Amino acid sequence: MDDNRIAVVAIVVDEQDAVTDVNRVLHDYSSIIIGRMGIPYKERGISLISVAVDADPDMISNLTGRLGRINGVSVKAAISKK
Repeated sequence: MDDNRIAVVAIVVDEQDAVTDVNRVLHDYSSIIIGRMGIPYKERGISLISVAVDADPDMISNLTGRLGRINGVSVKAAISKK
């Protein structure tokens, strides 16, 4: 846990078909998730998801990499320095 960082992962889902895949990946990483907030923006047909995590940088990178490979999904992470 000494090498763990706190991060916020921002996920933009442009294709509603991708929501199931996003939820599956987040479920796979549920042990590192502190909290999650989802906002469906129906007028634009997109969903915004913010996920707070506590994990080592490699695990955070693995999570964002898996999410980023899903078609119709954009993802970025802001990671604490300590």
